[in-house]
Amino acid sequence: MVQQGRIDWVSWLWTALLACAVLVLVAAEWPRVTDALGRDRRRSRERARRKKAWRVIPNETDEFAASVERDLEALPTIEERDRGKPR
Repeated sequence: MVQQGRIDWVSWLWTALLACAVLVLVAAEWPRVTDALGRDRRRSRERARRKKAWRVIPNETDEFAASVERDLEALPTIEERDRGKPR
C-alpha cells in the first residue's frame, strides 16, 4: 500500500527541481537567445546587407603596388652610401 501524502510531497519536490533546472538553462542560454533575436542581430543583418554592395576596385590596388615598388627602388641602399667612403 502506497501512502498518498508521500507521493504528493515527492511530486512537488521533482516539480520544483525541474523548474530550477529550466531556470538555470534559460539563464545560461539567454545571451545566445538575445544575440539571435535582439536588436543587435537586426543591426548586424543590415550591416551585412550593406557590405554585400561594397566592391573592390582593382586598378587602385595595382597603382598602389607600382608606387610602392618605385619608392623602394628610389631608396638608397647601404652599398651606395659606402661606395664614396674610403676604407
